[in-house]
Amino acid sequence: MNALSPQIAEYITRGSWIRKIFESGIEMKKIYGQDQVCDFSLGNPDLPPPKVVGECLADMAETSGEPFAFGYMPNAGYPHVREALAKHLCVEQDVAASASDVMLTCGAAGGINVFLKAVIEPGEEVICPAPYFVEYGFYAENHQARLVPVKTKPLTFELDLAALEAAITPKTRVVLINSPNNPTGQIYSKSQLEELCDILTAHNKKRERFIYLMADEPYRFLVYHGHKVPAVLPMYPWSVVISSFSKNLSLPGARIGYVLLAPDMPEKEELMNGLVFANRILGFVNAPAIAQNVLLRALGHQVDTTVYAKRRALMAEVLSSAGYEFSMPKGAFYFFPKAPGGDDVAFVARLRDQRILAVPGSGFGYPGYFRLAFCVGEEVIERSLDGFKKAISVKRVD
Repeated sequence: MNALSPQIAEYITRGSWIRKIFESGIEMKKIYGQDQVCDFSLGNPDLPPPKVVGECLADMAETSGEPFAFGYMPNAGYPHVREALAKHLCVEQDVAASASDVMLTCGAAGGINVFLKAVIEPGEEVICPAPYFVEYGFYAENHQARLVPVKTKPLTFELDLAALEAAITPKTRVVLINSPNNPTGQIYSKSQLEELCDILTAHNKKRERFIYLMADEPYRFLVYHGHKVPAVLPMYPWSVVISSFSKNLSLPGARIGYVLLAPDMPEKEELMNGLVFANRILGFVNAPAIAQNVLLRALGHQVDTTVYAKRRALMAEVLSSAGYEFSMPKGAFYFFPKAPGGDDVAFVARLRDQRILAVPGSGFGYPGYFRLAFCVGEEVIERSLDGFKKAISVKRVD
């Protein structure tokens, strides 16, 4: 007797490297002590939420006894929250968005799944640049689609536009980009995104079912040295932005995100109706009521990004001192250095011998590199230097 479906059983065997290493880190910390393990495995923001979040929760506690305080609302979210969020996004995304262009979701992951459910036919394809967030493959397969990774350029991780165009087939329905990128911290340039939109526009002229451009942007707020994240919505009418407040408000467990459609998108109303229906039938029903109320109060606030900037500089100093080759991330809180020797899985094992937890690039569809999440205290980064030096100079002994 088998408890699991063959699909889920197979998924577990090739499941997320990130979670596997994070969970092994918990065991290591029990053995060696919390302060003896340098854990760079999980992008779990460690900064406290802005003060306004606690203030909002305290106020909500005072009104929690009122009827329907946490009751159902329209599946797309509270209308007044959608309206406030649309006004906020008009500035951020350089578009004239209205409440009808926005749907609140159970995080960005919920938004991506809702969108794919609404637009994908079984057998269609989702193209994304690699390296990519590992769950994208599972999200595509949730809706009987196939993820088609296309490698970006080595070390710089800029888009390979020729390769992206070559990957487009009659089955392509969505191109999914993530900028600033997890795991590289790369920000795709405006000129490259405009060229990508031109490519999609040219292909659409030959097709009955056009190609959507989906931008997954949870790290938009976190950029360094004056870098900016170009807005895709003004570039391409069949574009959609999906994001969350997990990172900028340090609320990953609150599961609050959104889908924003390009205001000039043809058949926009029909698509939004489909998204709202998909949100319901996938079992999300609506974004969490408490999180929506927190979001309303917290719009315009964020964590102190100067903390991440200091950690980024310190992480770069450690890696440079230890002799690693890497590209400086323009955004997000990740480094993606080259794995010495080329075997990322083996090298991550060598790091683990030094009580440093990292994630192999193979888990992101880009072997030969490894990911470090620097959303950890400065003392952890400083303490890791000796281990990084030893891992690069000492071969693993089994």
